[in-house]
Amino acid sequence: MDLATLVGLVGGIAIILAAILTKGSLVMFADPGSLFIVAGGTLAATLIRFPLKTVFGAFKVALITFKSRNESPLALINQAVELAKIVRKDGLLALENQSVDNKFLAKGLRLCVDGLEPDFVNKVLTQEMEHTLERHESGQKIFKAIGDAAPAMGMIGTLIGLVMMLSNMNDPKSIGPSMAVALLTTLYGALIANLGALPIADKLEVRTNEEHLNKSLVIESIAAIQEGRNPRVMEELLMSYMPGTVQEQAGS
Repeated sequence: MDLATLVGLVGGIAIILAAILTKGSLVMFADPGSLFIVAGGTLAATLIRFPLKTVFGAFKVALITFKSRNESPLALINQAVELAKIVRKDGLLALENQSVDNKFLAKGLRLCVDGLEPDFVNKVLTQEMEHTLERHESGQKIFKAIGDAAPAMGMIGTLIGLVMMLSNMNDPKSIGPSMAVALLTTLYGALIANLGALPIADKLEVRTNEEHLNKSLVIESIAAIQEGRNPRVMEELLMSYMPGTVQEQAGS
């Protein structure tokens, strides 16, 4: 479980609830009609922009934001260097007995042991990486679309509420409920966008970048292992993918 996502989500909800309860009650802020306008309208707008399968698949991808971050790139580099040392000493077949937790790296090693051509191995791994990143990027687009649509639907609900209020000015009892619809739709839209959809889209972008880095390191490692490259040279090559501060820390 990713602690930052959990703390941010729970903390945000808690702060809003605390602000509501200090001056009123939750019942004051509950309006099914307003929620229907915002949630239903947002879903409808998203379905217009994206295929049904892609939309519901995005919610599965969003679960990544609640999982712990990907494996450390430095740990991957160290593991790859150790594997390269084994290959230099005992040959590619020695990889068959090596236990690797990273599924992508394990697949690459399995292809190496099977004796497949380096170009073919690189193509298989690159295609898998690209498909994974495409799924993540699709999820980002959908949640950004939800983040755009929810406030807009909130504004539409506000206009509906104002029209209802202005058309019944002769009935003072109808002004309050109509104004509630007008204001609560804006609130619901802002909450869905800023406490849900947009943060998830940004966290998915972070996870995508991490996934891209790790898979790139694996692809480069497998290529170097198949070439029989010197482990020290291989380590220098892989470290070039890391930020300068990380390289300095690793070198010190």
